[in-house]
Amino acid sequence: MALLETKGLGITFGGLRAVGDFEITIGDHELVGLIGPNGAGKTTLFNLLTGVYLPTDGDVLVEGKSVVGLKPYQIVEKGLSRTFQNIRLFKDMTVLDNVKVAFHHKMSYGTANTLFRIPGSKYWKEEADIDKKGRELLALFKMEDNVNDMAKNLPYGKQRKLEIARALATEPKLLLLDEPAAGMNPQETKELMETIHFIRENFDVSILLIEHDMSLVMGICERIIVIDYGVIIAKGTPEEIKKNEKVIGAYLGQ
Repeated sequence: MALLETKGLGITFGGLRAVGDFEITIGDHELVGLIGPNGAGKTTLFNLLTGVYLPTDGDVLVEGKSVVGLKPYQIVEKGLSRTFQNIRLFKDMTVLDNVKVAFHHKMSYGTANTLFRIPGSKYWKEEADIDKKGRELLALFKMEDNVNDMAKNLPYGKQRKLEIARALATEPKLLLLDEPAAGMNPQETKELMETIHFIRENFDVSILLIEHDMSLVMGICERIIVIDYGVIIAKGTPEEIKKNEKVIGAYLGQ
């Protein structure tokens, strides 16, 4: 059974067909790239997969079960988590609190426990547990010295890492990365590639990656899907995609 499968997925905004008849399958432990020119529909697709947009037609299946119509937080609970093209951290919260927020769907204490916070209650036990898990996750990303820093004060590259760490805190089966190298300098991009390799080696997760940096995509993805005007125009290995005339034409405007 596929981890993620889309069937005839599409969405129309007024008279504009933004994504049409989109069909992909992603299995366990895969690292797949999604590329295309600006405006091709890549982020729109991510919004369809994660419940931000409701598709006009088609279906999204996670482990064989449809998630169409579910709220984004419910889709997170099914195992899909994402980052955003424009970083969306809680900038006035600490680095640790940004990660702890992502454990919300694992918490079971109720309103009474939250209000009264009785010593030894479930509230304190669960809060101590997510504090420990959050610190351990940040340590894996070599950010243990930043736990008490405000997110807005981190350098850009570390903000990207924090957003990825927060997404991983939801314990996803599929991690969707939307242009994680956007705005990065060459050194930060190199570190990002190492981070993605690290995630593959240390987390039981598949990755679907949107990226414009072709050296990054070609260097880490096992297979690549190319879209243009919301439609798939090519699928294949990095070497196959490099030589595909339709792909070359789409990027060169031919």
